[in-house]
Amino acid sequence: MNLSDSERVKSVIEAMGFTPTENEAEASLLGVLSCSVRQKPIDKVYNKIYVWNRQKNHRNIITFVSGCVLPNDREKFLKLFDFVFPMSELNDFPNMLKNYGIVTPLSLNHSNSQLLEGGNKMIFPLPSTTGETPFKPIKKLNQNPDKPILPVNQDIFGLWNVKPSYQSSFEAFVPIQNGCDKFCSFCAVPYTRGREISRPSTDILDEIKSLMAEGYKTITLLGQNVNSYGLDREGELSFAQLLQQIGELGNQLQNPCWVYFTSPHPRDMSRDVIETIATYQVLAKQIHLPLQSGDDQVLIKMNRKHNLDRYRESVGQIRELIPQATLFTDIIVGFTGETEEQFQNTLKSFEEFQFNMAYIAMYSPRPGAQSYRWDDDIPPATKKDRLHNLSETLETISFNYNQKLIGSQVKVLVKDKERKTGFLSGYTEGKIVTRIKSKDVSLIGKFVVLQVTEASGFSIAGELVL
Repeated sequence: MNLSDSERVKSVIEAMGFTPTENEAEASLLGVLSCSVRQKPIDKVYNKIYVWNRQKNHRNIITFVSGCVLPNDREKFLKLFDFVFPMSELNDFPNMLKNYGIVTPLSLNHSNSQLLEGGNKMIFPLPSTTGETPFKPIKKLNQNPDKPILPVNQDIFGLWNVKPSYQSSFEAFVPIQNGCDKFCSFCAVPYTRGREISRPSTDILDEIKSLMAEGYKTITLLGQNVNSYGLDREGELSFAQLLQQIGELGNQLQNPCWVYFTSPHPRDMSRDVIETIATYQVLAKQIHLPLQSGDDQVLIKMNRKHNLDRYRESVGQIRELIPQATLFTDIIVGFTGETEEQFQNTLKSFEEFQFNMAYIAMYSPRPGAQSYRWDDDIPPATKKDRLHNLSETLETISFNYNQKLIGSQVKVLVKDKERKTGFLSGYTEGKIVTRIKSKDVSLIGKFVVLQVTEASGFSIAGELVL
């Protein structure tokens, strides 16, 4: 989601006349999209801004933060960043800069700007040698402490209307929804993204049609709870109907791309969604279905609103209707009060459901979430042990699956060069990481057929089939 948001942020910033740079030392405008789901990403945001603010003693820098920001962090960020705003206010960012006296490259004329060598694009004024800033003092955005805790995100439609600057020529991310109504006790999303709002299906289908026509190889539908898509909009398509329309587009355009989605909720995973995926070739046969815990009592405490039997029913339908599908999940270890027996139930669930991949996180309390008020009573060392044990089990299961692919031919999307010379990297339709013995970088962004010769815990390797 942050990657998708950043593609729209880039469009807005470039429309103001700025040009991107990979070198922070050259930048006049520095921003970060935060993620409040876990503490570690937020810690990285603080590390960044402390470095940037020290640099302000030597050069002119404008800083901003957006993305998923909890109220507690927002109050602290207001003292550290020049601008703090939710993604729903991205369209107002140019006015924010203008209203507070900041000159953008587009507004500069030749008499008070620096020109790029050999061109006519204008850049930010260079740091003053006299120590005087060419900018008026920067003010913080007014924050109303009386606002409700849950953000009002109706303005998210303005964000969706921004044409993204896609960072890849063959992989695209398409938001279909924002926010969440589930209120899992460990989760901060409703307090950073607000309640569920669905993007109009006509806009989604238009964007996907355009991407397919341009030859994109993968498209990922994004939302905090994609399979409740449309429930907030009277007369809107359901998620299964949206997938059906996308499947029909794939048939009409005869585009061999893979369409993924993330993340669904087990409570809303219906049979018609699985049937639709099975019906259309363009809908990728890979499903990410977050479990979070393999113990029913922990799931109740997490307020997940599903139990093992409900999850088991969905997995059974996937295995029945899409037997070739890979299954990914999310897991939290060390949640408040998790006993050793409850953790062992999660281990057993891995054996039962045979996940190909799991994103495993150690629990960290998030301000605003219900569980933040509870004791974080599982020692860090115990959390680490559980994470390692679960990871080892996952690796064994994944290796057994991958080993069965040796000798077979699989379709692979080539994504990049490998670190090891003479190899490329990519992934299968089931998102199994793949190493390809080839130096031909012209294959990047293309589908190839691979003869699988090796398997490891989380990847396969092979040679091109000519």
